[in-house]
Amino acid sequence: MFGLFKKKSPKEILEAKHKKALEEAFKLSKSNRRASDEKYAEADRILKEIEQL
Repeated sequence: MFGLFKKKSPKEILEAKHKKALEEAFKLSKSNRRASDEKYAEADRILKEIEQL
C-alpha cells in the first residue's frame, strides 16, 4: 500500500524487461525458433545494460 506510488529505479525497470523477454523467448521456443533466438538476444542486450549500471 505504501509503495504504491514509489517510482522504480532504472535497474528495476530493466530487470522487469529482461524477465519478460526471457518468458516470451521460452514461449516462442515451442513454436518459432528464430523469433525465440531474437528474444534471447534482446534479453542478453538488456542484461548487458543492467551490468553497466
